Order: sequence, then C-alpha cells, then structure tokens
Amino acid sequence: MVQKMNVSDWKVARQEAWDNYVAEVKNDPVRKEEVEKQEMKYGEVTMRYGLKVIGEPGENGYPLFVAMHGGGYGETPDMNNRQWEHMGIYYAESVKSGVYVNPRGVRDTWDTHGNPESFPLYDRLVENMIVFYNVDPNKVYFLGFSAGGDGVYIVSPRMADRLAATHMSAGHHNGTSVWNLRNTPIQLQVGINDKAFDRHKVTVEYQKKMDEMEKKYGGYVHNAFVHLDKGHNFFDNHPTEDQRVLANNYAWLEDETMSERVTDTNAVRFLQQFTRNPIPERIVWDLTNRAPLRDVESFYWVKAPKDVTEGFLVVDLDKKDNSIIVNANTTVSKFTVLLNDDMLDLDRKIHIITPTGEKTILVERNEETIKKTTKERGDYNYQFSVEYEVDLYSI
Repeated sequence: MVQKMNVSDWKVARQEAWDNYVAEVKNDPVRKEEVEKQEMKYGEVTMRYGLKVIGEPGENGYPLFVAMHGGGYGETPDMNNRQWEHMGIYYAESVKSGVYVNPRGVRDTWDTHGNPESFPLYDRLVENMIVFYNVDPNKVYFLGFSAGGDGVYIVSPRMADRLAATHMSAGHHNGTSVWNLRNTPIQLQVGINDKAFDRHKVTVEYQKKMDEMEKKYGGYVHNAFVHLDKGHNFFDNHPTEDQRVLANNYAWLEDETMSERVTDTNAVRFLQQFTRNPIPERIVWDLTNRAPLRDVESFYWVKAPKDVTEGFLVVDLDKKDNSIIVNANTTVSKFTVLLNDDMLDLDRKIHIITPTGEKTILVERNEETIKKTTKERGDYNYQFSVEYEVDLYSI
C-alpha cells in the first residue's frame, strides 16, 4: 500500500523538486549559452538583451527590472537599435538594487515588444534570471516608454501572474483589456500634449476603466500622471526632482479644467513599493487576453488548456473556510485549480462553491504534480501538489 504524502513530505518533495530543477537548468548547455550571449531564440526570432547587476541583493534575491525601449516600426533596425541602447541606461540610474535588463524587440514592428514569440521569451528570460542571477520571483517589474509603453500594455495583462507591478509611459493601450491586472499594480504616465493617436486622452480613459474595476472587484491598484506642458517626452525617470502634473485628470478630460500639483513620477520608485502575492485570494482572468505561443497554461493558481481562448473566470480562495468559490460572473464551465499547503488545509475537506451548486472533496498530494508544476513555471512560488478539475455542469 502506498503511503499518502503528508505536509512534511510535501515540504521535502517541494525542495527536492526545486533543487533538481535548478541543477538541470544550470547544467543545460542551451540555457548557459543564452545567459552568456544574452540572447534567446524562439522559432525564427531572437531576443537580445542588455544586463546590469546593481547593488546588493535583498533577503530573497535581486529585484528584476525589464525595461522596454521605444521605437517600433522601421524599415531598418537602426531606430530600434538606438532606442534599445538608450534604454540600457534610461531607468538604470534609479535602481539601487536590482538586475536591470533591457530586451531588444524581436521585430521592427509597431508592437515590437508584443510579437507572439515575445511571450515565451519573457517567460524564459525571467526563469533564467531567477536561476542564474538570484532574482526574487516576487519582485519582477516591467516598464517601458513609447513603443515600450505599448509593450507594457500588451504584455502585462497577459503575464500578470509573473509580475509584482508594471509601469507604462507614453504608450497606447490599443484596446488591451484591463481585467487581468486585478493583482498587478500599474502606473500610467503621458504628456498633456502627446496628441498622436490621442495618447494623452486614452491614458486617462484607461485610468477610468481601472477605477471601475477597482470598485467592482477590489484590487486594481493604479496611478496615472498627465505631465503639464509636455509632449511625447517627459521625466518619468528623474532621480531627485518632482514633476508638474494635472491635479485632476478627469476634470481635464471632461471639460479641460486645468489644475496642477507637483509629485514624484519616478517609475522605479513606484514599482519597488510592491511585492507580488503569487497566491491571491481573488483571481480575475479574461481568457480572451491570453498570450499567443506562451507554453504556460496556468494563471496564478487556476489553469485552462491553451486552446481555451474565450470566457471569463472570477474565483476566490477562502482559507478560513477551506473553500474555493466561483463567482457568478464566470463564463468558463470547466477549468483546473492548482492547490498546495500554503493555500488550504489539504488534509481536510475542501468546499467547491459555484453558482450551480456546492461540492465537498478530499484530495491527495501528488509528487509528480510537484515536479511538473516546478518545471512548468520555473518559480518556487508556483509549485503545487494537487490539480483538481472544476466542472460547473457536474456540481
């Protein structure tokens, strides 16, 4: 008779799986070459990146700042190369402790940072930084300016579960949904005279959407600055000086009422306030906004096959009552919850509460699930010992 895994066994198996994963990655010649050459390949594209290690690591490792350059569409790579080089220093002066990485967009397109191949490459980048550069996976930050701001809008909601916080400057959201940012703080910045593509207005409109989501579902921490007397360029990186911004963005948007205040607009200082909670008590997941080509099927602690690209999921974790609660707004009928002993008491009955009914289950920890989820995410915080499929039609 096979003995069931208990909490102590889970802790041992988790550490062993992580140690084996780290050893495997460090001894992988492909991974080692990626780090040495500072470039990664996916299909026909290559993502190159610059890298600086600044200061000393924190208790759990270095923060990671992934800074996306401006530029975008070009018939030659020259413009993007210049912008890429400049991004190597643009935000770096404000980082006192961290690994600062500036990736080169994989193609010279308007969405240079949001091509389909970009998403698995960002996963790979973060995983490599965790193993080779002692990065704290709960302190990963994306930030960008202009086309890099477009990149932040595109990438952040699709990879929100990787990020502690994100920062967008001088970009356009291009219709990107805000839903998936429920647990990922974001700061938006724009110049009041940045009228191309109505960037100045759509930034404030995105802020309004975030306000609406915050009221409806909680979370959605956000901030937005409209810089006075500025066009496409402004200081979101000044190391010491506060900047003049609108005091009331909505009053300006609605009737051009102008009032001002002076405040700290430094992107890095905003970001480093936040630490990711990898196991949030509420997940809001818009599955129409999944990343193409991304191998990861999970979003925080829920999971759906990659071919499920429609639907909406709101699910809560109630540790006190040892429950998983599916919100009535959910339109996905079948999905998987990933569980471990940091979330619920797996030795007790777990209650699955849905709009269609309730179900009580008992689960068993599984060592193979620990190994699988370790490799899938490359993140110690996303190791799980149980996968349980929730089918709303069977409850």
